[in-house]
Amino acid sequence: MCGIVGVIGRGPINQLLYDSLLLLQHRGQDAAGIATSHGNHFNMFKAHGLVRDVFRTRNMRSLPGSSGIGQVRYPTAGSSDSEEEAQPFYVNAPFGIMFAHNGNLTNWRELRESLYRVDRRHINTNSDSEVLLNVLAHELQSAAGGTSLDDDAIFRAVSMVHKRARGAYAVVAQISGYGLLTFRDPYGIRPLCLGKLETEEGVEWMAASESVALEGSGFSFVRDVLPGEAVFIDLDGRVVSRQCADNPQLSPCVFEYVYFARPDSLIDGVSVYDARLRMGEYLADKVARTMRLGDIDVVMPIPDSSRPAAMQLASRLNLNYREGLIKNRYVGRTFIMPGQAVRKKSVRQKLNTIGMEFKGKNVLLVDDSIVRGTTSREIVDMARAAGANKVYFASAAPPVRFPNVYGIDMPTPQELIATGRSDEEIARTIGVDGLIYQDLSDLQQAIRDLNPALQRVEASCFDGQYVTGDITPEYLARLSQSRGGSSGDEEACGGLQFNMGHVTSDA
Repeated sequence: MCGIVGVIGRGPINQLLYDSLLLLQHRGQDAAGIATSHGNHFNMFKAHGLVRDVFRTRNMRSLPGSSGIGQVRYPTAGSSDSEEEAQPFYVNAPFGIMFAHNGNLTNWRELRESLYRVDRRHINTNSDSEVLLNVLAHELQSAAGGTSLDDDAIFRAVSMVHKRARGAYAVVAQISGYGLLTFRDPYGIRPLCLGKLETEEGVEWMAASESVALEGSGFSFVRDVLPGEAVFIDLDGRVVSRQCADNPQLSPCVFEYVYFARPDSLIDGVSVYDARLRMGEYLADKVARTMRLGDIDVVMPIPDSSRPAAMQLASRLNLNYREGLIKNRYVGRTFIMPGQAVRKKSVRQKLNTIGMEFKGKNVLLVDDSIVRGTTSREIVDMARAAGANKVYFASAAPPVRFPNVYGIDMPTPQELIATGRSDEEIARTIGVDGLIYQDLSDLQQAIRDLNPALQRVEASCFDGQYVTGDITPEYLARLSQSRGGSSGDEEACGGLQFNMGHVTSDA
């Protein structure tokens, strides 16, 4: 899970890309990168760290140009720390392409072998993003017939990418001398949207993972990129789009609404904030069915993403709402941190209790989800240490029982606390007096209430149903075995500065 952005501007856009990545920082805190196009030159800088720490004045000055792309990286276990696996990626043939990707290919190994044996393209890393870039580059070369690109050739190339690639992918790609290409997988698993800004020099365009990056940069939200659709914006700001998949079906990742996306974003016609409020309403109804409300003195959110659900739950049940856990905003999101030891240590650094809100009370803690249980267990211990009489726990999402293969770091059942355990066993494991999970049907309905046209969401981590239809027990076993090594499921970034004098190829 990463954040991507692409811009076609009317003046220098390095600061605009930087500001957009700041707005997408919640989607990845491991590394950041920006690549710009200036004439026939590409310039790029990327490094490990937060956006504000990666880019210095000297780096920004080295990124001239009025078009470009950027990415913030989310790591998964098994990712390589090699500098060569940083994003954006670059290939110089056939046309010179800078490329950033959010998601995870499920058939990247097979594609890599095909690129070696059939397409005669060399892959330098174990990154699925480099594989996807080379598939695109090969198909662009084939579609163009060795000459210059036109709209039809670009869209034919994306159609072939859809036929060859499996999994989740949202892409922004800068083609030297031509413009910005952005497209989304046929299921729309990962989010991608378009925005525009009217200026005195003309219209500027932006594509980004979330609408908050558009609106926070002064752009107006235009629309979501449809599943399977490709949108091409040339250097003059001309926009053309085409459906490039045979049977597109919108199935966005449910975890975008539960946890990953910012609450002020709009994804596929659904306000993330409103969705979380609805989750709180449905969860409140289940709490009322399964608990004696008189046993609950106070409802508390585990900040920040669970706050809308907790507020709505307390209001619906007429229970007291309190903020008993205070978050240190300078510590990263523990769920997306690699490694159990790092996550466990970060919980105590990230949260602190207000003792008076816990002492002698029966507390209902509300969180967005329970994945590994590390964070939940630590917070329950903190609540008891602060003097809570009883601690109950409510999750706005159902039990996470299955691996996610589309870019979220939960690939093995052994790491998931709900795998092989009943709700009562999970409650004992995390040390609570009672545990309530959201029903999957209610979670899906909470999203559908806001956009009835959204008939399906990608919820495989809850129900084991993988929308791409290519996930087998053998695939999951191989993924589990690769947990300790370089899986190639996501990319790593290093401190790399590039200035590439590329001239558009006619070959």
